[in-house]
Amino acid sequence: MSLATVFILMMTIFLVTSLFLFKHSSDQVVTQLQEKVDISVYFKEGSAEADILGVREEITKMPEVKDVKYVSQDEALKDFMEKHKDNPVLIQSLQEIGTNPLLASLNIRAVGATQYAAVANYLETAPFKDLFEKVDYYQRKSVIERIFSISSAINRTGLFVSLLLALVSFLVAFNQVRMAIYNAREEISIQRLVGASNWFIRGPFLIQGIISGIIATVITCLLFVPILLLLNPKIEALFPSLGVLQFFFNNFFIILLIQLATGLFLGVASSLIAMRKYLEV
Repeated sequence: MSLATVFILMMTIFLVTSLFLFKHSSDQVVTQLQEKVDISVYFKEGSAEADILGVREEITKMPEVKDVKYVSQDEALKDFMEKHKDNPVLIQSLQEIGTNPLLASLNIRAVGATQYAAVANYLETAPFKDLFEKVDYYQRKSVIERIFSISSAINRTGLFVSLLLALVSFLVAFNQVRMAIYNAREEISIQRLVGASNWFIRGPFLIQGIISGIIATVITCLLFVPILLLLNPKIEALFPSLGVLQFFFNNFFIILLIQLATGLFLGVASSLIAMRKYLEV
């Protein structure tokens, strides 16, 4: 029972630690995706640059807007050529046109996912809307909403699994103390007869829960470091800018405190409740 308790506590602590690191990683990924998400306003051919910059200034005043980037026709053409430099047929076709078919645009980034709709609604009714050729918000709406829903879905799932495993840990530790009380019933009866205090009798069971939590924390911490070192190259290959290993070592003592608090809480709480229910002293 003691080994089972320590093992389940280890799983819970491991999952809580993983959730803490995963929260950091998911926040990093979502932040990177947010940096790439925007809506673009394309201006009609021949629109004066002064008018476009005036529109940019008005849009920037909106509280929902984080920033607005102006892309001129020449910059749009340069970016297009760079992006499709490996497609000589497309480049040649563009050159044969003889003129720049791309339009000047404003790339707008909102403060949050829910703010893009407000920005799009404003653009549809703005006094300068006649300058617009196209606003691509509705083409990107599903992508924007999906990106911002990923983080909340991941966090909800991780929290649910952690709570479920914490409940299992609690029940196993609770049952361990209950069995220990049952096995020590004769010893407890003798202690009562010789006048032992309540906490003298309860103390060993409480210490048992504390020791289980500490052992589970130490083993989990010792296992987590090599596992993270092993997985880090693969994580870095997929997401080079996450820095999970660096984040772990930079926040090692905070993570260790979270692990220890989780182990002690589950071990001590289950012991106290089991004693309250089954140890009548």
